[in-house]
Amino acid sequence: MFRLLFWIALIAAAFWLWRRFKKPASNAQATPGEDAPAPMVRCAQCGVHVPRDKALAQGTQWFCSQAHLDQGSR
Repeated sequence: MFRLLFWIALIAAAFWLWRRFKKPASNAQATPGEDAPAPMVRCAQCGVHVPRDKALAQGTQWFCSQAHLDQGSR
């Protein structure tokens, strides 16, 4: 019985080591800028959050569309 448990433990340890060293190195070297979230701003008219690069600015206020920019803030 002890012999069977020994072999099971040995195979499990070998499998664990194999999986640990098999991981690709490219995941650890990923550039942080690729998956960084885009800065979001809140529309002054309706309150929806949009990416800053797609929002329209008027002074210090941001808007989600040209129509809301024309209407101004509430």
